[in-house]
Amino acid sequence: MARGRSVRALPHSDVALPGGAFAMGDSFGEGYTADGERPVHEVEVSPLRIDATAVTNRAFALFADATGYRTDAERFGSSAVFHLAVRARRTDVLGSPPSAPWWLEVAGADWRHPFGPLSGLDGLTDHPVVHVSWADAQAYCAWADRRLPTEAEWEYAARGGLDGRRFAWGDDLAPGGRWRCNIWQGRFPHDNTAEDGWLCTAPVRFYPPNGFGLFETAGNVWEWCADAFDPGYYARSPRRDPGGPGADEHAPRVMRGGSYLCHDSYCHRYRVAARTRNTPDSSSGNCGFRTVARG
Repeated sequence: MARGRSVRALPHSDVALPGGAFAMGDSFGEGYTADGERPVHEVEVSPLRIDATAVTNRAFALFADATGYRTDAERFGSSAVFHLAVRARRTDVLGSPPSAPWWLEVAGADWRHPFGPLSGLDGLTDHPVVHVSWADAQAYCAWADRRLPTEAEWEYAARGGLDGRRFAWGDDLAPGGRWRCNIWQGRFPHDNTAEDGWLCTAPVRFYPPNGFGLFETAGNVWEWCADAFDPGYYARSPRRDPGGPGADEHAPRVMRGGSYLCHDSYCHRYRVAARTRNTPDSSSGNCGFRTVARG
């Protein structure tokens, strides 16, 4: 895979966190039962250094150009694009899942062509990279000498010191009438009023940071975590530095934070306790990742 390495050129901006104990899980009873956001349980996390933002297109391009790495979407030849954002010929649209018709499988959609083969990265270098699978994120981490955060590390960091709150900034979605995250406004999935300014991804650092200095830990893009997903894990996870349940390489992996498509009518997962999952080779136009320094 590797042709070269330029780790010192990576535009990572770490935030050093002291670690500590916090109440992990849904304190409001608002989560989906199948997601396993309960029971709320105390977790202690060791000190860590985590990206202030999701990995950007600029950073991922350094990796791909240095190594020649091809993502799962590039190898498979297609990826999922939100129907209102597609930029492709009609023949490039391969179909959609009956349970989520707003997703279209588009030939030629990948991280360099986030809306389909007729799109590119002009104006998007500071947006989070998308169409990256869990396996792609792991490959980036191996090259950059970093790793994906555990789910516990992610929630501890995303809360920004606000234990037991609904969002990374408090309990109100739009305090003072101002949007604090990039999610759907309007009637999903056909009418997005874009009151927050964005139909799809926003640039990283667009919204105010949380109390720890992390940006966009709600909305914008889902973020892969290291852990395998198990809805019953919270009931038996260790108190200190839980690393997720044991699982084989094909097991679904945890995703956190929600995305620009989340809306309380069907996906109330931009809450800081919310979790979901996907298979490790899956990719879409609303999923990226952030990394943690190896320690």
